[in-house]
Amino acid sequence: MLIAHLTDLHVRPHGLPAYRTAETNMLTERAIDAVLALDPRPDAVLITGDLTDNGLAAEYENLKRMLSRLPMPVWLIPGNHDRRENLKTILADHPGLSDHPHFAQWATDLGPVRLIGLDTVVPGSGAGRLCAERLAWLEERLAEAPGKPTIVAMHHPAFVCGIHHMDRISLIEGTAEFEAVIRRHPQVVRVLAGHHHRPIQAMFAGTLAMVAPSVAHQVVLDLNDRPPAHFNFEPAAFHLHLWTEGAGLVSHTAYVEKAPGPFPFLRDPDYPGA
Repeated sequence: MLIAHLTDLHVRPHGLPAYRTAETNMLTERAIDAVLALDPRPDAVLITGDLTDNGLAAEYENLKRMLSRLPMPVWLIPGNHDRRENLKTILADHPGLSDHPHFAQWATDLGPVRLIGLDTVVPGSGAGRLCAERLAWLEERLAEAPGKPTIVAMHHPAFVCGIHHMDRISLIEGTAEFEAVIRRHPQVVRVLAGHHHRPIQAMFAGTLAMVAPSVAHQVVLDLNDRPPAHFNFEPAAFHLHLWTEGAGLVSHTAYVEKAPGPFPFLRDPDYPGA
């Protein structure tokens, strides 16, 4: 089982960049090209929010056209740049988006792995929240399959990463309660997120939490508290999560841009190995 985890596309209306600089439509198309070029291809694609830049209908129509190029199931959850109702209406044909009456969240079995998408959006805020209703729903879904390896996906990370302007708009409500839920369910093998536009990993609630980089622009790595925030064009990437019975879940970083190569390993005569 191979799952591609993309995040933070920030799709715009046709012809408009994000922040007047980032050609996010082109960058999203390029990321889709990279997924399609994988061999083997992923069995499913997960996209953890900020699907669009402003949640506009025109942006979701663009996104719908782009995602139609992917032949495998594409599972979506919203981010703080999204508008939940537009997402649930315009991309209603995507799996799971109609499962919950209020939120854009779902649970599914992907072969040997269970995948749960959790909606952390607070309309009108850049920060994330998990209310009692969402936490209860998560607890119920986890209790349904206590023996199955499970990935929980969300937009806002639930841990402090050290990039202060991003930590101020991470998951700031319901964090302790969420941590307690995850600790009660040791079958959770990953907690996946986006939002921070950087590859970041941390131990959280007894499991591994991973933030995927954006497939568009990246947040500048600045561990000082120096506003304002900036972004750059460090190499765009996404994560690949491979499940095998022997190793469990193994996570890789795949870069969107093509690099020179491949080249054969031609050993020097002085190589000391066998």
